[in-house]
Amino acid sequence: MNKRKFLTVFFSAVLSLFLIRLLFPQVAAARGDAQEAVMESPLLESSFPANGQHRYSSIRGVRDYQREFPDSQAVQIVAANRWGVQPVANRVDAELRKKELVYMAYSPNYHVDRLSSSIPYLVPRAAVLLSDIGQSFYDSLYAKGIPLHQLIVTSVLRSIDDVARLQRHNGNATENSCHLYGTTFDICYNRYYPIGREVRNDTLKWVLSEVLRDKRQEQRCYIKYEVKQGCFHITVR
Repeated sequence: MNKRKFLTVFFSAVLSLFLIRLLFPQVAAARGDAQEAVMESPLLESSFPANGQHRYSSIRGVRDYQREFPDSQAVQIVAANRWGVQPVANRVDAELRKKELVYMAYSPNYHVDRLSSSIPYLVPRAAVLLSDIGQSFYDSLYAKGIPLHQLIVTSVLRSIDDVARLQRHNGNATENSCHLYGTTFDICYNRYYPIGREVRNDTLKWVLSEVLRDKRQEQRCYIKYEVKQGCFHITVR
């Protein structure tokens, strides 16, 4: 398109818009009302307050950890049997179950501790739950203005050999552990993996408890607050 033709089209368009505005003034008025309504909407006011400062959510935590997360072995084992795999004999057997299990050692949503008594596998349903918990934890930290930290997973799938070894050193280790079925994982509440500046673990525990309470209320999991082990023991449902 040459310069003369471009100017002709441009001025024709401007003239057309001028005539529409002149003949139909209600169009301009409606547009102005719409802009004013958007500027006064509560959502916009909440997202962009007048002082330009972000409004962070408050940290509440839960009142009683043992009361909020009471789900015992007897409750969790039912879900483990429903959604889990047949217990694996050892690590070699676990490698042969790749059609049933998901390798979950690496994820941006959580950090897996050095595992000595379990194997980094879960059934897909449990792996999705764990990832969602990690993402929700990030979202909650961001909403509350807290530097990002990763959750630390301390135990996942245990083989029959793993459980037998644990029972030699720990009389409280359960023979029919939920960890045998790939449905269960432990998230510690007294350690976190910092991405930026570290903050008090108590603060992070409060945030984590809110996230887990919500997941439990959504009926996505059973949770037991473990005092001696320093973790939340979680089974998908």
